[in-house]
Amino acid sequence: EEEFKWLLQEKVHAALKQLQDILKEASNRFTLPTTGLGGAIKQDNFVLSTLGADQLKGVLTLQGDTLCQADVNLKMPRNNQLLHFEFREDKQWKLQQIQDARNHVNQAVYLLMNREANYQFKTGSEVLKLMDAVMLQLSRARNRLTTPATLTLPEIASSGLTKMFTPALPPDVLVNFYINLNKLCLTVYQLHVLQPSTTKNFKPAGGSILHNPGAMFEFGSQRFEVSHVHKVECVVPWLNDALVFFTVSLQLCQQLKDKISVFSSYWNNRPY
Repeated sequence: EEEFKWLLQEKVHAALKQLQDILKEASNRFTLPTTGLGGAIKQDNFVLSTLGADQLKGVLTLQGDTLCQADVNLKMPRNNQLLHFEFREDKQWKLQQIQDARNHVNQAVYLLMNREANYQFKTGSEVLKLMDAVMLQLSRARNRLTTPATLTLPEIASSGLTKMFTPALPPDVLVNFYINLNKLCLTVYQLHVLQPSTTKNFKPAGGSILHNPGAMFEFGSQRFEVSHVHKVECVVPWLNDALVFFTVSLQLCQQLKDKISVFSSYWNNRPY
């Protein structure tokens, strides 16, 4: 009984403090530092390309959860024509995955900070409930980065992203940006219009993270088929750090839950 009380009063708070410190570090990764006296948020430039292939290259500027610049070169397979397009100066693109992950981390930190250092936990189930709530937020944060949204091709075609470039994207090119684990990804789809005579086998594709050549869809009054798919990516170091912090934090939560469960099991089964 004394050992269980010690666990609840001392060990739990030490574990919560350790968790809090780790998650504050994780949260800081999402809040990029300012570059100096001007107070402007630091920008990171990333070159996206595929080793040994020059079909698609992109230079992206990431500022926290915002793509503030994008410069894309695409070599068209049919005629080797080089297309170059970049964000208009008045346009930026929010990466909702990063924004959501940061919000979940901050919610986990809030749950931990809600228990003062002198707060007395009365029961093991109280600690388990807190750990479950923290783990839920951490799992959601991690899942937002590891599981990109599934989109249909019409959703990509109608997204605001298509109107952000100068010169304007050709009607047979679609673009999508997303986060996958610790990587920033750029996908470009090249399309061809399906003639009325070929549409008897028309089967529109459903939602997917990445569509394959041959996928069909209807947009406006026309039907299209994906002819080529180009994908490039690069690692974002601070996202890598954040994912490591999530993993370590989830392990610490589980370890504390296991200790509490062992004591609670003994406590409930003790002889009277």
